[in-house]
Amino acid sequence: MTVGIVGIGLMGGSFAKVLKKYKLANKIFGYDHNINHQKTALELGLVDEICDLECLKKCDLIVLCIPVDGIIAFSKNLVDISQNTTIVDFGSTKELIVNNLPIEIRSSFVAAHPMTGTEKFGPEAAIDSLYEDKIVVLCDVWQNSSYHLEKVTNIFKSIGMRIIQMDAKEHDIHACYMSHLPHAVSYALAKTVMCHENPNAIITLAAGGFRDMSRIAKSSPNMWCDIFRQNRENLLDALNIYESKLAMLKEMLQNEDYDAIHKYMAKANTLHDILK
Repeated sequence: MTVGIVGIGLMGGSFAKVLKKYKLANKIFGYDHNINHQKTALELGLVDEICDLECLKKCDLIVLCIPVDGIIAFSKNLVDISQNTTIVDFGSTKELIVNNLPIEIRSSFVAAHPMTGTEKFGPEAAIDSLYEDKIVVLCDVWQNSSYHLEKVTNIFKSIGMRIIQMDAKEHDIHACYMSHLPHAVSYALAKTVMCHENPNAIITLAAGGFRDMSRIAKSSPNMWCDIFRQNRENLLDALNIYESKLAMLKEMLQNEDYDAIHKYMAKANTLHDILK
């Protein structure tokens, strides 16, 4: 199987590494508009060769690991691929993507969201364990032909991923609360601290809790601005609920109602009874 990966950053580069680790591809091509990414991907051995669009379209599998707006735009370039070529995207939103795909490739385009990642980006961030033992959500698979769905499913199973099928609209709601809202909160926290604290104080006093909560604020603004745009309505709903919970805490603190604050915190603790 020949694989063409569009976007050789954290997600694309890590997928290339795991394909090589499990010997699932005869040759891996890289396609990236960033010249430095191309050079680094070759130097690190993530891909075997950098290809152009015509070469990419001849691959058995095309993997789109680019920002979600770019996935929609790039899909228009693939309308004339072979019926045996499978396309899969790794975007963090799904509904707008599946609703805007060219009809010519809809049955061969598997909409996937691997629930994994780090705050790092670029080819240097690639690791071969990023996908193993992680969940991948496949959306609106009823629109896929069995041939393409089976190909993608077998690959994900072969690299140790757990597969869940979900409606694209439902996926975007869940992804908002599990991923997009935490990123919004982390960005806001980082902005708050930077507006109030000088750099020396941040360096000297930042402890584990702050570092943990602000870590994902290092994520790529290019990628996350697109995600926020595509999942705007769900994120606004989530932020409204989050603001109401903060307002409750603020009111209890203003009233010096520490018994209520203790109960509020104890209830929040139960989340980790679910996560453990």
